[in-house]
Amino acid sequence: MSKTKVQFSDIVGVKPIVTSGSIEIELQSRGYKDFPVEVYNLKNPVIIEHIYRDFLIAGATLLLTNTFHANRITLEQAGLSDKVYEINRKAVWIARTVALQNAYVGGVIGPTEKFFVPIGTLTEDEALQVFIEQAVALIDGGAELIMLKSFIDIDELEIAIKAVRSVHNDIPIIALKTFPEDGSVLATSYPSDIAYRLEKYGVLAIGSSGTVGPQRMCDIIRALSVTSIPLCALPEIAIPTLVDGRAVYNAEVDYVASVAVSLVQGGACIIGADGGASVQHIKAISDAVTNQIPGSSKYIPKLIKEVNTLAIDSDKVSSFAEKIGKKFLTTVEVEIPRGLDISNVIQAASYLKEQGIDAINVFDGARARVRINPIAASYMISSATGMECITHIACRDRNMVGLQSDLIGAYALGVKNILAVTGDPTSIGDYPFATSVYDVDSIGLVRAVNRMNHGMDLMGNPLGRSTRFLITCAANPAADDIEREIKRLEKKAQEGATMYFTQPIFDIKTLEYFLDATKHLSMQCILGIIPLRSIKHAEFLHYEVPGMVVPDWVRKKLKDVNTDSGIEGMNIAIEFLKQAKGLVQGVYIMPPAKKYDMAINILHAADIL
Repeated sequence: MSKTKVQFSDIVGVKPIVTSGSIEIELQSRGYKDFPVEVYNLKNPVIIEHIYRDFLIAGATLLLTNTFHANRITLEQAGLSDKVYEINRKAVWIARTVALQNAYVGGVIGPTEKFFVPIGTLTEDEALQVFIEQAVALIDGGAELIMLKSFIDIDELEIAIKAVRSVHNDIPIIALKTFPEDGSVLATSYPSDIAYRLEKYGVLAIGSSGTVGPQRMCDIIRALSVTSIPLCALPEIAIPTLVDGRAVYNAEVDYVASVAVSLVQGGACIIGADGGASVQHIKAISDAVTNQIPGSSKYIPKLIKEVNTLAIDSDKVSSFAEKIGKKFLTTVEVEIPRGLDISNVIQAASYLKEQGIDAINVFDGARARVRINPIAASYMISSATGMECITHIACRDRNMVGLQSDLIGAYALGVKNILAVTGDPTSIGDYPFATSVYDVDSIGLVRAVNRMNHGMDLMGNPLGRSTRFLITCAANPAADDIEREIKRLEKKAQEGATMYFTQPIFDIKTLEYFLDATKHLSMQCILGIIPLRSIKHAEFLHYEVPGMVVPDWVRKKLKDVNTDSGIEGMNIAIEFLKQAKGLVQGVYIMPPAKKYDMAINILHAADIL
């Protein structure tokens, strides 16, 4: 960079601009645990300066201020609402001290983390004032641009743009919206609508940050590339797992860097990573994209299709429960769409029933996405087709009262096969600032269902009569902490679970070890299998989905074949199922992309159907 700094807007699109990474993750790695992390701008500015220097040495050319939570509303929770100006201005000063002529400083503004009326109490006028206060401090401090980062609500993002413009009409603005992880929203015109909506404000760049991992961010960039506005991509390095209340990320730096190359080639002029991004991740990204040309293999936006709805029955134990011990059980997971229309799910259930499948699995707001209630969906599917459902119930969205009320309602509707899961945190879903309830986890939910099977609720209050739920749960034979996983399964068995569905696994030795370690439980094991489409699919599951382990040998096989046909993935699934079917009581197949015939073909090839 020359002694006279070129305007930031003049270099956008010329070569990749790499951002700094996560201040929070770097503070944690150095033993600093206070929250919000913005307090360190005042409490220990030297450590923040050191972190910026490390990011600069790693190759970052855009240093993002440590101010994501530094608005009055979020600081209020830490008793720091009177420090908005000081925290923000100091943040810019620290970053500028490091940047000098070698990097640019972007003042970061995040959302208020509150819902607007009528859902919440925040008004648009209040939000505008909150953003103005923060923008004044950042611009007074000398920020060269403003980054509006990780906004879920497009209305709130527009308010933030207006607030910044009211403070400084010409300062460059990068506007980043958070999108859901799954592709169903991306399959509609929604992202392009967002792009056109932001275009009218004359912002320097648009894009997305947070919530999704690198691979899903590629889909988002593709969907946003409908205008000529430069694009910015700041994915999480992976989907985090919560351990003792802290987000833990599992992503190899080389993988994150390789997808960053795809993002730049697809049009991202400003590239980096958000949640979990250490100095090492930023260095790997910088090294990988240095010689890349933004947009050299520009994505072509494309639309996919969405899915459809209908109704079911009740009493005594379920037909599925009656089959336990009498035959090898088969279940298939169906994809529950967003919105009201589940007619495609009804069609899939009819097809699978005709093919001899015993039940379908209906998940509950997987990845914290808004979808039809699994109890309602199970009832509609069963009513319309006669197909049994394994209904997943998550603890995330319901307190103890709500969970038990829903279970009673489920039983009244004839929904009797319950799979108890703790549920993914809301932080990775449609509404990251929504409350994750977790009054109980999956073990507590198993206890609640079992109590109902004994005619009472969790507090011992009588229900009038006993329910006859089939109580199932989940287990992960490939868990990092296998001892903890076995202990949790033991607790679930003690509380009344009689069957468990495994996470997808691929290795017979992993299965044999887990079965041997849990044989004292006398639980029925339903083996989870997912046929992999491609190496990309395998890498996504392995690196970006919590709890998923795709062994090296499987990824190597898929990489050697290097096609999207799914044939090799099916062959792996078939061979594994042939080896495993004598050890388990059933199989749970999770076919990708609604390819339900793939599940049937696997079962035929393994001599099960």
